[in-house]
Amino acid sequence: MFASLLHPWKPWFPVVCLTISAFIFNTTEFAPISLLSDIAADFHISEAHAGLMMTVYAWVVASLSLPLMLLTKDMERRRLLLCLFTLFIASHLLSSLAWSFWVLMISRIGIALSHAVFWSITASLTYRLAPEGKKTKALGILATGTSLAIVLGLPLGRLIGQSLGWRTTFACIAFIAFLMMFFLFKILPQLPSVNAGSLKSLPLLFKRPALMGVYLLTALAITAHFTAYSYIEPFVQQIAFLSADFATITLFIFGLAGLFGSAIFAYFKHKYPFTIIAGALLALCVCLLLMLPLSSSMFLFGTSCFMWGIAICLISLILQVTVLELAPDATDVAMSLYSGIYNIGIGGGAFVGSLVIVHSSMSNVGIVGALFGCTALLLAIWIWKTYLLKRV
Repeated sequence: MFASLLHPWKPWFPVVCLTISAFIFNTTEFAPISLLSDIAADFHISEAHAGLMMTVYAWVVASLSLPLMLLTKDMERRRLLLCLFTLFIASHLLSSLAWSFWVLMISRIGIALSHAVFWSITASLTYRLAPEGKKTKALGILATGTSLAIVLGLPLGRLIGQSLGWRTTFACIAFIAFLMMFFLFKILPQLPSVNAGSLKSLPLLFKRPALMGVYLLTALAITAHFTAYSYIEPFVQQIAFLSADFATITLFIFGLAGLFGSAIFAYFKHKYPFTIIAGALLALCVCLLLMLPLSSSMFLFGTSCFMWGIAICLISLILQVTVLELAPDATDVAMSLYSGIYNIGIGGGAFVGSLVIVHSSMSNVGIVGALFGCTALLLAIWIWKTYLLKRV
């Protein structure tokens, strides 16, 4: 009887597996944000110095996503995922044992290598494994895994870190990843590499101006977001003078907003793609500009963070789907480039934010982020008006 109840959902099991994997990978990518103050204090360094973990991680992903994807382009995907999880788990165990900041950085580089390949293949695999006619919904479910990483992963990681030490957070991630590796082994079918593309695909992709514009837009929008978001935890405590508990609540707010954003995307993407990207970028700019003025009010700051979270979720999803639609003949190459550029934005934002903190004040990270956001908004309007609206 139980099996018969599960049968209608069986086609979704592979998508669910990839979604849970996305939850794990995104939880660890952004874990340093929720533990930044604790890590900095443990190694006797500044938050700006500790924040370079985000930059190094992101730039390793950015520089190696395409080369690693090309090296593994012919590898059967289920086997590749299991290999990635093995490296992922081993690196987290090293993180939990890190006796210096540089050892922690080395362990994070190991995690970044597994991340680089994982996100190069995951979106296209989700498209491929989704039930017929449900591809956009499947990508929305995958995005839910990303959002849940912020809703549950980051706050829980912070709570564990505050209670048992930040090293325990990484040890817990390793344990959960081991369980997921087992389920991937049991549930996923054999997945031969299909439409991965090759080095020969690059000149063809570079000749697509709409795709190149979307890549540039991705770099600008994600830099805008992470210039401020990378330092949200110390900002809440040191600039807004709110409690450490509210810093945890802020992370919950962002994640909950991501769930709303993925739902909005699933319902309205096909009808209003231009409205979604333009409205989300405008909302991002406004929220970043209001970051400091609203910081004195817990309610207003929380509301702004909620809108900010919805905006960045919509931006990420619409850009990801647009890349897939513009490069259906070389999805893995296109997505490895997208993943790399996305991480250039993450690393660039964390780096720009650290420069603002060192040379100005942490209170100005929102303003500087908004400058990148406004540039992204103008570029998005131009791309959609010039190329993408004509395709509809």
